[in-house]
Amino acid sequence: MAEYKAASALREHMLEGNPVTLLEAILLFGVRNPNAEFTRIKKDRFLIESREVPMAKVIRRINEYAVCKVPEELPYKEIQLTEYWIKK
Repeated sequence: MAEYKAASALREHMLEGNPVTLLEAILLFGVRNPNAEFTRIKKDRFLIESREVPMAKVIRRINEYAVCKVPEELPYKEIQLTEYWIKK
């Protein structure tokens, strides 16, 4: 069985055209330091772009693969997270 590498999984996901936030990188891929991985991707001459998106959108994406519940008091529809993707 092949050994799982979080950084490789994250990179492959992004190379397939999928956006990812820091929250998703940690929760879904197990990347300890997503910003360091983004830097490594940039050093390999890939252009990473970003934009702000509502946390509600990110929670919806996470819930396609895992169960993620936010505290009732958290205004997650108003919180903005940054999502990153590799520009093709």
